[in-house]
Amino acid sequence: MSWTRQTLGALLEKQARERGTVEAVVTPKTRVTYQELLELSRSVAGKMQAMGLGRGDHVGVLMGNDEKWLSLFYGAALIGAVTVPVNTRFKAAEVEYCVKQADCKALFYVPRFMKQDFASFIDKIEIVKVDVSASLPERAYRPVEVSPDDVLLIQFTSGTTAYPKGVMLTHDMMLRDAWAAGTRVGIRPEDRYFNCRPFFHVAGSTLSALMSLVAGATLVTLPAFEAGGALEMMERERCTLVSGNDTIFQMLMGHENFPKRRLVLRGGWAAAGPQTMRRIIDVLGAKQICAAYGLSEASPNVVMSDWRDPEELRVQGLPKPLDGVEVRISPEEEIQVRGWNVMKGYYNNPEATAKAFTEDGWLRTGDLGELTADGRLRMVGRLKDVFRVGGENVAPAEVEEVLLAHPAVETAQVIGVPDPRLGEVPCAYVTLKSKANELELIEWCKTRMANFRIPRYLKIVADFEAIGMTASGKVQKSKLREHALRELKL
Repeated sequence: MSWTRQTLGALLEKQARERGTVEAVVTPKTRVTYQELLELSRSVAGKMQAMGLGRGDHVGVLMGNDEKWLSLFYGAALIGAVTVPVNTRFKAAEVEYCVKQADCKALFYVPRFMKQDFASFIDKIEIVKVDVSASLPERAYRPVEVSPDDVLLIQFTSGTTAYPKGVMLTHDMMLRDAWAAGTRVGIRPEDRYFNCRPFFHVAGSTLSALMSLVAGATLVTLPAFEAGGALEMMERERCTLVSGNDTIFQMLMGHENFPKRRLVLRGGWAAAGPQTMRRIIDVLGAKQICAAYGLSEASPNVVMSDWRDPEELRVQGLPKPLDGVEVRISPEEEIQVRGWNVMKGYYNNPEATAKAFTEDGWLRTGDLGELTADGRLRMVGRLKDVFRVGGENVAPAEVEEVLLAHPAVETAQVIGVPDPRLGEVPCAYVTLKSKANELELIEWCKTRMANFRIPRYLKIVADFEAIGMTASGKVQKSKLREHALRELKL
């Protein structure tokens, strides 16, 4: 199988012709076929054209996952406009920063989502605003010339700086990444793929929505991830594929209703450590789960297991680069990437773009890793998360894996906190699925890791919501560290 360069609009039209009556997207409230999704998208495209929007214009989208989000994304693609997804957890100043930094000409939004009251501040942003909670009027769409090399999406990513940067990804980059990763996962037209990720992240747009679209499969989604609702929907819709990170899978398997659910999962992908990968196979039942690694700047997938790889290779997180994508490890052990999936740069930010690449043109990921002799990648941790204990480097993931191996531990998060003698020492926060105490968990660590890695502080918490989580289900290490400093009076 080989990839044919194409645009998102052309692909959507092809799937509507060939799979028109198949469900394209299922939400708790709606079921939309491929033909209906094309019609919705064309209607949105016509409305955008009537507003004076066209090829190369930037449009913001601020709302949860549903068929309207997809029709805005696909409708913009039909006219060559660029979608700027806005994080639904952003507050007023962050929303305003994104739409201004990206030079958005319009913002499509819902007045309220979850606990966010967008209507209370959206009027203050000087931009054309469209409330999509009301039905968009039908408008005739006029087809336009769009190229696979046109920018399709500007993905804001926080990275290591205070202000998010807008990653420019083209039609070809995102669609080819969805196709290449989907080929490794083994997605089929008859699959029903449950999406745990927000569409405003590339794991939701490329690796869920577009992966389903490329395969002609059915995408099943909630407006926002919630473990109990996800389990209920996966059972009811007989979902065969799922994807997510450590935290998402730990929340699913740790939920009180999990034992009652009858799931028929076959596989999917996970960005998770070996302990969680083993449980996804043995407990969740997704026997063909694949290990994945990537970042927004690479569309996002860089390496993916093949669903036919030996189970132990997939559990150990040893995927191979996608065809045509190169990976190397720098002398500082940083993972660096080159290939067709690497971004065009950060929008309106040449300084940050220059810093993102090495002198010889490789993308710096900011992640630590190692390559096996046969070219498989093991991701060790975030360069910025690594801390030094008396001169020794500690990657949080190394400590988290040992804690997760304890039968009572559900999730584990490790950070470095200040110490007058050693500079920094490990501090762990864990949630439990059965009874254990802090002393017992520290004793567990003592027999399984070097002294400098053993948590000096360990706290058991009910969850991480109050401390700080991203919308993609990751614990925010910076906020966790701030919380630890306050709690431990450091």
